[in-house]
Order: sequence, then C-alpha cells, then structure tokens
Amino acid sequence: MYPLKFRPILKERLWGGEKLGSVLGKSIESDSTGESWELSAVAGDVSVIENGPLRGTSLQTLINTEKEALLGKSVYSRFGTEFPILIKFIDAKKDLSIQLHPNDELAKKRHNSFGKTEMWYVMDADTNAELIVGFNKNVSQEEYAQSLENDTLLNLLNYEKVKEGDTFFINTGKIHAIGAGVLLAEIQQTSDITYRVFDFNRRDKNGNLRELHTDQALDAIDYEQKDDFKVAYPQMENVVNPMVDCPYFKTNFFELTENIEQDISERDSFIIYICVDGAVEIVNENGAATIQKGETVLVPGSSKRIDLKSTGAKILEVTI
Repeated sequence: MYPLKFRPILKERLWGGEKLGSVLGKSIESDSTGESWELSAVAGDVSVIENGPLRGTSLQTLINTEKEALLGKSVYSRFGTEFPILIKFIDAKKDLSIQLHPNDELAKKRHNSFGKTEMWYVMDADTNAELIVGFNKNVSQEEYAQSLENDTLLNLLNYEKVKEGDTFFINTGKIHAIGAGVLLAEIQQTSDITYRVFDFNRRDKNGNLRELHTDQALDAIDYEQKDDFKVAYPQMENVVNPMVDCPYFKTNFFELTENIEQDISERDSFIIYICVDGAVEIVNENGAATIQKGETVLVPGSSKRIDLKSTGAKILEVTI
C-alpha cells in the first residue's frame, strides 16, 4: 500500500470561523466551520481515501481487510480493528467551552469508549490569543462546584498566551479550552467523549443553552495545579525532534530544508504525517503522496522505508 490521503470531514460549530478555508485551503461552505476531521474511524464519521487506486474506500473497510499490513502487528494486537488515533484541525473564531475528558477506565465504564488524551500544535494565532489549560491553584471539589454556582469558574483557570509552534499535551482530567483566534492541529485518542462544564452561557442558533455535564465531570477532573502541559521540543533541521511520547501516541517534529530518508522497518506501526507549513512529498515502496499545509497522510505499517522530499516544510509525525 502507498501513502494514503483522505477527504476532510468538515464540521460546523457555534464557535467556528473561516480559517480552515483561508489559512488551510479547505473547501468550507460556511463562516462557522470549526473542525476538519482529517483521519477518523469514529462511527458515523469514517474517513474515505481520496488518492490512488483505493480512492473511495473507507478507512474502516481497509482496516478490516488489511489488518496488520495497514496498522502494524503490534498495533493490531493491541487495538484489533479499532483505529486508535483521531486527527483534526480546529479553528476557534470564538472561545470553545470549558471542558475535560475522562480517562480510559471511566470512559470504558460509562461510555464503552476509550478515554481522550490529546495534544495541540498551534498553527496560527491572533495577537493575544490564548488557551485555558488547568487551574491557577490547587482547587477542592467543593470550591470548584461553588464556582459553578457563583459563575466564577473563570477566576480559577490558568490562561496561556500562544503563538505559532506552541505545543500542549492535554492529559485526561485536565480542564481546558481553546481560545478565540487560535487555529491548531489536534492529535488524540479515538474518542468523542467530552464533559462540557461551562459554555459562557451561550445559546445555539435555536436559542437553546448547550448541554453541560456538570455531575459527570466532578469525579473526572484533576483539581491539582500542574505545570505539565507546555511541550518543549528541539527544532533542529532535517532530523527527528521528539515532542510527545505517551502510552497512546508518539509525536515527532521535522523541519525540512532538504530530502531525508528513514528506515522504518523496525517500527511495526502505521505513521501519520501532518503538514503544518510548506509542502512535502512522502514516498514509500509502493507510491507517493504530496501534502501541503493543512493536509495529512497515512503511511501503512507494512512500509519499510520512507523518503521525505521537501525544500521547505514543517511536519508532525505520529505513531503508536
């Protein structure tokens, strides 16, 4: 199998904007497009291949037929035919709701789902744009609950101003929100389980308040103040720069100014490449695909080598 590109799955959101079109070149149809799901096996939102002989085949169909050849033996033995990663681009024209995600144990018990550990790579940010990540002090469950009643939750939260290239690791239980003016790439466990705890009292287009998950969130939140979310990573040219290594995914950063070759015969995992700037051609034994800023490609686990051909690109490399 050759490097596979997929059709974006575009999502309108209350807080969405136009940057997925203006910055990333997506064919958006509204000025409130909040998400582009780039690689997904979530039921009801399964990605479809858009290049080569397999064009029109769904990711799930290919997983079911190719199994280890697509996923890699170790990934298939761990997850079976459930694809473990979800890749999105998110454009927040307005603030997203304050939210968090349950861990694997809680998600399995309540939703028969994976938990949701994720990371963000900021691709574009307006002046003074910021994220909310965690609390600004240690908070008790009682103090947190009282802040919801008093409408003072925002006073307890930690705000981080951001710029292009900033990277954040959001482990389960950490309260967080993407702020207005931020466009980012999100890498996460395959899960759509989110506990929304505050939404700025906004109403949807029908005048309704959005559902909150106040009670479910109480025993899922990490109430400690922690400084474990900002990812410091090297940015040397034309070499692997490690970013995140967690039980659910590993992410590396490449800044390419020339072609490089990688022997991946020992990896035993599919590889996802996300182009966050410039353009790069990705070549394996069976073919090639070119991606530019805002595009993603999946390299099958059976691949033995990868050539990354570019005169200028920044890419994220994701494996299990």
